[in-house]
Amino acid sequence: MSPGSPPTNNYMTPTNVFYQAEGLREIQHLEAQADRTVAVLKEVILGRHGLKIETFIFLEDADDPLDETVLIATLIKTRDVKLHVHGCRHIEVQVAFAGKTVKHRFAPSATIARVKKWATEHFGMTPDDASEHMLQIVGTHDRPAAGTHLGTLAVCPVCHISFDLVPDQRVNG
Repeated sequence: MSPGSPPTNNYMTPTNVFYQAEGLREIQHLEAQADRTVAVLKEVILGRHGLKIETFIFLEDADDPLDETVLIATLIKTRDVKLHVHGCRHIEVQVAFAGKTVKHRFAPSATIARVKKWATEHFGMTPDDASEHMLQIVGTHDRPAAGTHLGTLAVCPVCHISFDLVPDQRVNG
């Protein structure tokens, strides 16, 4: 910084906000001023996608919704903020494997990677065995990517999803 130049104000620098939401499986992006509140950000997201007002906003993989009075600047751990917007506070998850079923409640912002890690630990899998399995939505061939938020797969007011833990079939060749 040269003498006489104003100090850099991080609150005025736009922040990249990446988010998923109920019914929006693709990752969305917007820029937001760090000095804005979560409530302002939520209003922008709801307006963009026509989502209902009665929603919660979560940091990715956080268990509790954000306080809407919090400034975006306080959410920044790196350069970007990753969020999820959903009408459910929790998603009831059921995972079946080898004739056994485990159940747990996760926030809609929980990633498939987090759910898979939890499930494979409950089934007593080694990390090597777990790496060769994927979560597949029951009754489909849909195997969501590791970074997919649960809330993109479950719609309010149902707030439930079931998976099978299946082998990741790779073609050698």
